[in-house]
Formats: sequence, structure tokens, C-alpha cells
Amino acid sequence: MKKQLALMMGGALLATTVLSACSSGGEQGSGAGTGDSANPAAEDTKPFDLSIVVHQVGEIPPKGNPMEAAIAKYTNTNLSFQFIPTAAYDEKINVMMASGELPKLMKVSYVPNIINAMKSDLFWEIGPYLKDYKNLSAQPQPYYDNIKVDGKLYGIPVFRDMGRAVVHYRKDWFDAAGLKVPKTLDDWYNVMKAVAEGDPDKNGKRDTYGFLLDKNYNQGTASTLTRLSVAQGGPNKWKVDDQGNFTPEFMTDEFVATMKLFKRLYDEKLINQDFAVVDATTNDKTYESGRVALRISGGNAQSMLTNLIKVVPTAAMDAAPLEGAAGIRVPGESGNAGILAIPKSSVKTEAEMKKVLTFLDKLLDKEMVNLINKGIEGKHYKVEGDYTIPLDKDADAKEVKPYRDTLIQRGENYNMDKPMKETELFLKNKKIVSENDKYVVNNPALTLISDMYNERGKELEQMITDAETKFIMGKIDEAGWKAEVEKWRKAGGDKMMEEYKAAYLKTKK
Repeated sequence: MKKQLALMMGGALLATTVLSACSSGGEQGSGAGTGDSANPAAEDTKPFDLSIVVHQVGEIPPKGNPMEAAIAKYTNTNLSFQFIPTAAYDEKINVMMASGELPKLMKVSYVPNIINAMKSDLFWEIGPYLKDYKNLSAQPQPYYDNIKVDGKLYGIPVFRDMGRAVVHYRKDWFDAAGLKVPKTLDDWYNVMKAVAEGDPDKNGKRDTYGFLLDKNYNQGTASTLTRLSVAQGGPNKWKVDDQGNFTPEFMTDEFVATMKLFKRLYDEKLINQDFAVVDATTNDKTYESGRVALRISGGNAQSMLTNLIKVVPTAAMDAAPLEGAAGIRVPGESGNAGILAIPKSSVKTEAEMKKVLTFLDKLLDKEMVNLINKGIEGKHYKVEGDYTIPLDKDADAKEVKPYRDTLIQRGENYNMDKPMKETELFLKNKKIVSENDKYVVNNPALTLISDMYNERGKELEQMITDAETKFIMGKIDEAGWKAEVEKWRKAGGDKMMEEYKAAYLKTKK
């Protein structure tokens, strides 16, 4: 099926290239971009028809709803949103690209097939145009660097903080037992043991945990193993030396030590024994029931506390940075929740592409930042003094969140006035996330191209994540773990390391 899809995409890409080449010759700029000196033609005053495909967040908003109407009016567009359920999103996007039936703006992920599509010219390269758009050009460069392909920019990130890992913990339990937020791996073990065996909820049962893992505990940017090993001085996914040699995190001492910690915790039943099969949503319920002390999260401590006190009214929570013996170290995330890209098959001219960029630029105007983040004044919020007070959280979730989570916005970091009035815990959590930018450890392979990764990356990753689980559960010993690593190397891991080295050295020339 993958080969058939590749062939279909190849045909679509060829057709796209031909269409683009035929349609762009002699095209004049539209004057749509901020700073464009050309005078807009009369037709440019008409609303621009703009079709957008994004993932579904909650319920699908009805077409022409007040939020959508307000965005359309401000940006002078006729908007047509298509919301696709997250579970089916990537597959749907692949089919759309293979068929060539694409919207004018679509949300994509930074994954091999999309990267290949960008390299094959399926999307407009927009990097050279950013300077003409005051809001887009004002955003921090690392957000753009993290989604480049061969040094070129093919979309605008749906901005998200890069250092989102924060430690959330039960302050009431910690204070009662004289515990401190753990830093070293020994600290983590001691806290986990104290919570599991110390009956902090005083119900006479051994039913509490210091920490819970779910089946995705070692995957992606939110990997617990990565977060803890980085805090201990390890690399973020990959380590690179001065000669450009790449080493995967799981071949470093810090990562192996972290893995051994979790094996010890599992052996002593200090973590949930079903972690290899349990869903995160199931664990959420356990946290909210008041049975768990700690969590490393990209979310917010206040949200956790709000749910927790419904069950345990006396509970207290606090937030702290993820810190090791040498200080705060946080694995840097990509800085986006997807990329808004402009397909060439549906946006055939430079003038039309500039209109799409103008739309995206306007989303970062003060009026749109406040609308997309807070909703409509009087309906979703009211203003009191220097703050905004939410009026209807259900309405916000149904009517505002679908746009807030899918369109570009920087929240309070850019162009927002009168921020939401929040609790001290929320603000503390937010401050930690903001300050984490100073302590981010980047993944040096994030934007490097490896053919082996594109072809077999998921398969190779699965080999290692399975081996990690087997080691923690005692199904293989250290010799077995080393044998699994050797299998990975022979199956393509060594080749991937060589390709990353070549790509890295190429960027240094």
C-alpha cells in the first residue's frame, strides 16, 4: 500500500510541477503582503476564497458560526474549513496528496512523507517572502528553523512552546512526608518508594504511586525516558560530537541509567505493572482519583488540580522545573503543533500564494490574537480592569478552541492585551514553561534528512522501544539489551547514523 501511495503521490507531484510551471510565468505580485509596494488591483478588494483543512478539535463548529464569521470579515476571506478527526487525519492527508485534490491551506506534520512532498515541490517555499509580512517575520527564528527542509521553509508553524516539560506534584503529600522534588535518579527512586509504601492518602492500603507510565512512555517528544535522561545530562534523541558523529540517546550512559531506574521501580512494584498496555486516558483517571504524586507534563498543573479537587477537596498541587544535579535541562520540542502549508496544485500563482500569507499574517494582528485565544467579548469573556474573565467555559471549548488549537497564534507571547485572569498555580506553571526556553536541549537531527529514516525509521524505532519495555519488565537482561541494540545497528541504525553525519557536515560548509 505504501508503494502504491508513493506512486500515486509521484504522479500528483509531477502534475503539480507542470501546473505550477505553466501558471506562474509572467504573474505579477498582488500587493497582498504587508510591505508589498505594488498597488492592489480592484479585484483584490473582493473576499478571497480560502479552503482550509485542519484536524478536528472537539465538536465540528457549524459553518458560518460567529467565530468563523469574525475571522472571515477581518481577513476579507470566504472561509471554508474542513475538520478531519485526528485518528484519521494523516491517512486522509496522504490520500488527498496522492489524488492532487488539495485545499489552499492545509495542516501537515513534519514527517517523512510530508518532508518528501516538500522536497518534491508540492508546497510553496515561503521563506523568501516572510520579510514582507510584519507579524510572521517578527516570530522567533528557531520556530521556523525547526520545520525547514534542506534549509528551505515550506509552511508556517502552529506555534507551541519548545520547553513544555514541567514537574507537577502533590504538595500536600510532599509537605506531610518532608519530601523534595527529585533531581537525581536516586532522588526519583526514593520519592517513588516513599509514596508507594508510605500511605500518603491515609486509607490503610498500598494503592498510591509516585509516578505512572502509559504505553507511549518512551515515544515522541513527550517520552518519559527522554525527559528524565536529558535532565541527567543526556542528549535529546541524538548526540553529535565535534566530528559530526551521531549517537542515539539509547546508546548513552544517561539513558541506560534512566532505563535501569524504571526496571528497578517495576521490579519493586513502585510503578504501575500494566504500563506497557495502559492508555494515557486511563492513567488520567488514576491521577484525578488522588492516587499519584508526580507527573512530568506538557499540560498545566492548575488543570490537574481542578479535576483532582472534585475527588479530593483538600488536595494541593505545585509545579517545578525539570531539574537534574547540574541544573535545569529540558528536551526541546519542535515548537509547533503542525505546519500550515500552501499546496501548489490549488494555489497556482505567486499572487494567490501571497494572499494566503496575508491571511496568516493577519491572524497575528492584535484583533485576531485576542479573538482566536479568547473568543468574542460579551459571549466568551468580559474585561475587568487589566484582565479578561472567561464567561462560559463550555462555549469556549465548543466555539473557540477549534480555532485556537488549529490556527497560528502565540497566546500572550505576542500581540495580546488584557490576558486571562488566572490562578497563581497556572501563572507559575506558565512562567516555568517560558523560562525553560533558556534550558532547552535541542535534537541535532531534527531537520536532517536520512533516507534510511524515511524508509525504515518507524520500524527501527519500534525495535528499540520494544526492547526498552522488555528490559524494564525483565524479559531481557543487559546482555539481551545490548543484543537488541546490535540488531538495530545492523538493520539500518548504522546507516542512519552515517547519513545524519553526512547531512550535518553539509550544513556546516
